Amino acid sequence: MSERFILALDEGTSSLRTVVFDLEGAIRGVSQLEFEQFFPKPGLVEHDADEIWTKQHETMIGALEAAGITSDDVDSIGITNQRETIVLWDRATSEPLHNAIVWQDRRTTEFCNALQAGPHASMIRERTGLVIDPYFSGSKLKWLLDNIPGARDRAARGELAAGTIDAWLVWKLTAGRVHATDVTNACRTMLFNIHTAAWDDELLEIFDIPRSILPEVVPTSGVVGQTDSTVMDVSIPISGIIGDQQAALFGQLCVEHGMAKSTYGTGCFMLMNTGENAVTSEHQLLTTVAWQLEGQPMVYALEGSVFIAGAAIQWLRDGLQIIASAPEINELAASVPDTGGVKLVPAFAGMGAPYWNPEARGSIQGITRGTNRGHIARATLESLAYQAADLLNAMTNDSGVPLTKLRVDGGAAASDLLMQMQADILDVPVERPKVLESTALGAAYMAGLATGAFESLADLESHREVDRDFHPGMSSEERERNMKQWHKAVERSLDWIDDEEHS
Repeated sequence: MSERFILALDEGTSSLRTVVFDLEGAIRGVSQLEFEQFFPKPGLVEHDADEIWTKQHETMIGALEAAGITSDDVDSIGITNQRETIVLWDRATSEPLHNAIVWQDRRTTEFCNALQAGPHASMIRERTGLVIDPYFSGSKLKWLLDNIPGARDRAARGELAAGTIDAWLVWKLTAGRVHATDVTNACRTMLFNIHTAAWDDELLEIFDIPRSILPEVVPTSGVVGQTDSTVMDVSIPISGIIGDQQAALFGQLCVEHGMAKSTYGTGCFMLMNTGENAVTSEHQLLTTVAWQLEGQPMVYALEGSVFIAGAAIQWLRDGLQIIASAPEINELAASVPDTGGVKLVPAFAGMGAPYWNPEARGSIQGITRGTNRGHIARATLESLAYQAADLLNAMTNDSGVPLTKLRVDGGAAASDLLMQMQADILDVPVERPKVLESTALGAAYMAGLATGAFESLADLESHREVDRDFHPGMSSEERERNMKQWHKAVERSLDWIDDEEHS
């Protein structure tokens, strides 16, 4: 039998890629494309769903070519995606009715604030595990139905379909035959009950979402459909769907209770596996579904989300133009021994856990006449590590499990300087794997487990290789002083704008 491969479709917030993995978990080919970001007004962020599909398909072909294989050699397809971004489309034509509304978008802040102040807030929190925030898909979908002329009538007639990006890709891969999402994406909509593993009628009523437009919810690992002949020249099983942060948790093989990972992408996301127990956070962390293997109970996680991480580095490149490419930040930040007292709070789209303050905005504090580009660059990198530390402290308090090591991935995890900062500020070792594509790897693992390409979790563990461990070297006094300054800077960035400025 010829060698078999798995295609992982990794649809991110600013770029998408297809990664070809062999059955040892090694990367054999990659194709990646950026896509356009739309900012119609301050605080609004949109994507063109058609562009996402067209370019995702291009990368599928490109990755096969890069690996030197054909679609005949592909065992299965796994999908991982930016989670809370929502698409509404016409079932008959597969045409989106509006740009996709991205997870970073804040247009529903006023509605969410009213919901938070209303009688259903505690029920929503208990059933969904989520904090009421514009981040999640439910309020965005309500906005689309409310603001696209005729959309509610068309939805009532069964003409429309909605879903997060995974559901959109499954729809396009199967030429509209399958409308499905998995539990890890469904649980990010604020419409899904994480205890009953189903769309919740009371939540649907609160958000005024008709059940008929929503996808079927399926396990994370399991065959949901086959690619259409218009997409690939052979029929390939789509057998893994998993939200990007849960995919990274699984790709890092944090499969035991108390294991945690941090992903440094556009945002920074930390997840801790809590097993079959949905832990309620006392620190405004999210209780989320980590995954569900076919025929098994759901596994849960605590999650903390930092909205702006790698996006802050992109801002230095595109906005301030003090670096020409993202990797340049490392050299620039290393050109100074410290930040010179500068603290940068990258709250460009509000702040996530543990603050959950949509009205926060970014700030640079502690600037003196001696502040230069190097200080700003270093403060930007440090801000990623500080935000992750806030999350980890909240997680260990909620779970009662002290962390002994943090596993890391994502583009910015390639920075030795940032990873050393992270170890210093957390005071725990940081472990970076050889394969930084943990998100794509998690999707590939899910797909391969469903088809039998991978036999078990133990089979997966045998493929894991560590690139480097970073050990803390900062004194407790310096760590405490830095965190105190950071919290002072955050406090001054919160509640920067008023509610009426959203309208």
